[in-house]
Amino acid sequence: MVSFSFSFPATVWALDGLGPWTATGVRGLLAGLLAAGCLAAARAPVPPRRDRAALLTVAGGCVLGFPLLTTLALQTSTTAHSAVVIGVLPLATAACSAALTGRRPSRTFWTAAGTGALAVLAFTLSQSRGLPGTGDLYLFGALLLCAAGYAQGGRLAGHMPGWQVIAWGCVAALPVTALVAALALPREPVHLTGQSVAGLAYIAAVAQFGGFVLWYRGMAVIGVPRASQLQLAQPLLTLVWSVLLMGEHLAPLAPVTAVVVLACIAVTQRART
Repeated sequence: MVSFSFSFPATVWALDGLGPWTATGVRGLLAGLLAAGCLAAARAPVPPRRDRAALLTVAGGCVLGFPLLTTLALQTSTTAHSAVVIGVLPLATAACSAALTGRRPSRTFWTAAGTGALAVLAFTLSQSRGLPGTGDLYLFGALLLCAAGYAQGGRLAGHMPGWQVIAWGCVAALPVTALVAALALPREPVHLTGQSVAGLAYIAAVAQFGGFVLWYRGMAVIGVPRASQLQLAQPLLTLVWSVLLMGEHLAPLAPVTAVVVLACIAVTQRART
C-alpha cells in the first residue's frame, strides 16, 4: 500500500511533461519490457490455457483501464480528492472475489467495508455539490476495472508466483500499450523535465510492476477479501503525500473521511470469512 499510495502524486509529476495517453502508453510499455526481462531471466513457463482469461482481466484492469482512467481523472481532480474516491476499491475487490470464489465474508466484514465505502461516497458528493464530476466518473470506472483485476490476480496468486501474475499481465498488455504510446507521442506535447521523468519511472517500475509483486503475494497469503481491505489505508497515505509533496490544501472532510475508512480496516481484519 505504501508503494501504491505514491502512484497518484507520481502520475501528476509525469503529466507535467507528458499527455495522459502518452503517460499511460509509455508507462505500460516500460513495465511490460521490464516484466518480459524478468520472466526471461527466470525462465518462467508460459501460463496454461486455463489461466489466460484471468491474466487478460489483470491486463485490462490493472495495466490498461485503471492507469488510463485515473490519469485522465487527475487532469481535473486533486490527488487528495482522487485518493479518497478510490477508497471504494476495497469493497469492489471483495465483492468481485466473492463472486469468483463463492466464499462469503461475514456480515461484520460487509458492514465495515460498506461503512468505509459510504464514507467515501458521502465525501465525493459533498465535494461536488451532490453530483459526481467528470473526474469522479473516471475514478469510479477505474476502480471497477481494477477490482476485477485485483480479484482475478489474487486468485491466480494462489497457484502461481505473485510476481509472475503481474508480469504476464504487463506482457499481455504490451501490444496495446505499445500502440497507444506510438499513436499518442506524435499527437500530445512532450516537455520532459526531471520531475516528469521521475514520475514516469515510478509509475512504470513501482506502481505498475514492483508494487504488484508484493500485493499479489500478500493476497495469496491472507486471502483476497482481507487483503483488499488493507487498501483502505491507501487514501490516508496519499493524503499525507499530497500535503507534503504536492503542497495541496485538504478539504476539512478529507482527513475525517480517511480516518473513518482507516477504522474500518481494523474491523474487517478481525472479521471472519
